Amino acid sequence: MARAISTQRKIGFTAFAWLIAFVIFFPILWTFLTSFKTEGTAIATPPQFLFFNWTTENYATVLERSNYFRFLGNSIITAVGSTLLGLVIAIPAAWAMAFSPTKRTKDILMWMLSTKMLPAVGVLVPITMLFRMAGLTDTHLGLTLVLTLINLPIIVWMLFTYFKEIPVDILEAARMDGASLRQEVIYVLTPMAIPGIASTMLLNIILAWNESFWTIVLTTTQATPLPAFIAAYSSPEGLFWAKLSAASMMAIAPILIMGWFSQKQLVRGLTFGAVK
Repeated sequence: MARAISTQRKIGFTAFAWLIAFVIFFPILWTFLTSFKTEGTAIATPPQFLFFNWTTENYATVLERSNYFRFLGNSIITAVGSTLLGLVIAIPAAWAMAFSPTKRTKDILMWMLSTKMLPAVGVLVPITMLFRMAGLTDTHLGLTLVLTLINLPIIVWMLFTYFKEIPVDILEAARMDGASLRQEVIYVLTPMAIPGIASTMLLNIILAWNESFWTIVLTTTQATPLPAFIAAYSSPEGLFWAKLSAASMMAIAPILIMGWFSQKQLVRGLTFGAVK
């Protein structure tokens, strides 16, 4: 009897998990299906789920009207660039707070995290003015700096958590063997935290790739990434749902593929230190 109840619970939890997964995935599925519809079919009532005339015209139109690969290149440059710059800054910061904490370490961490709660529009005017005066508007460097700053608290927090799980004895042994501070960080700490650093890197690339507010505000033509590419299909005449869906799928496809192939590393890094 108890085994039967346990089996029923497992089946129930599994079905519930699949239901939640489908609810989360459904918007992506609907966008994918809409991208293969005509504009008329895309706004048809009642909506047509699978039984419609499939067409690749929307993708052809998007590729013809827009330089997709330029937007893709800009997204890769800014997402990867901001991630690498963030790691260069965050690894020493997280090391200092994990292995040389002070009374204010927790306060500093909370203050850094609190900056993520600030609405982006609240600092829109000063950031825009600073970028104009510095000549960083619509540049890869400017967008990379902004993406680094807005995601830096997350990077520091994640790395701090991973570093706290590394035994201090190993670092002390390295110091006794004559390792300098730079060698300790580069040759001892970093290799041991590779799973955590890898997952942090992947998560930051995803966050930078999906950032739309600052990418649209601070770019116009030269450094515009894929979020601006999607926004281009919203016009005063209305929304072209089929073409907008095709553009959206082309924008999210690279990051979805990357996440799919790196899911093991991501999960391994996110659970790094959970079990000793």
